[in-house]
Amino acid sequence: MATYFTDKSFRFLRSLARHNERAWFLAHKGDYEAHVREPFQRLLIDLQPALLEVSPHYRAEPKGVGGSLFRIHRDTRFSGDKTPYKNWQGARLFHERHKQVPAPSYYLHLQPGNCFIAGGIWHPEPDALRRIRHFIVDNPASWKQAAHAPAFRKRYDLESEDLLSRPPRGFDPDFEFIEDLKHRNFVAVRGLDDATLTGPRLLPVLAKDLQAMAPFMDYLCAALDLEF
Repeated sequence: MATYFTDKSFRFLRSLARHNERAWFLAHKGDYEAHVREPFQRLLIDLQPALLEVSPHYRAEPKGVGGSLFRIHRDTRFSGDKTPYKNWQGARLFHERHKQVPAPSYYLHLQPGNCFIAGGIWHPEPDALRRIRHFIVDNPASWKQAAHAPAFRKRYDLESEDLLSRPPRGFDPDFEFIEDLKHRNFVAVRGLDDATLTGPRLLPVLAKDLQAMAPFMDYLCAALDLEF
């Protein structure tokens, strides 16, 4: 089976975290291209058939600009942290309509000691968040199946770092899934060890995750009137 990332991929990202400055990055840009960006682009290409089996409306786009890969450069305009580069590389497998409307995405994160795969919608706009919450209230049985099936919850955690302290206004506090309605993000996440990212079974592991998260992603797409 094909491999993509190596110990050199993690070594580069660890070094970047220690030497997060433009001169260092430019001097080592070849390492970034060879060990991080290009392997990620190959992985995105090889994920396309597995993604197509899950949904014809999602894209794994390897092109350098406007594709799935996030830029390694940080946007420092409104941040107190002025370091110019991220010490991780991420890629979003996006819905074909993501530029027109809010849409859930799959996401893969490469970072030493903090690799993971996720699926869902992060920081949705207020209208999209309201629509998801009301859809859960109106369709609780299918939400239970999509987000709380035992096999799903054994494999994935629901992101819970940004929760309301009390139920959102206008919702019944006795609703079965009121705790879920406190979420500001609707994201399922599973950690991956570094050895998985550098090993020969990375592609089938990720393909299995795309399939396993499909009911959750399908539910969120339905809530936002998106095809899946």
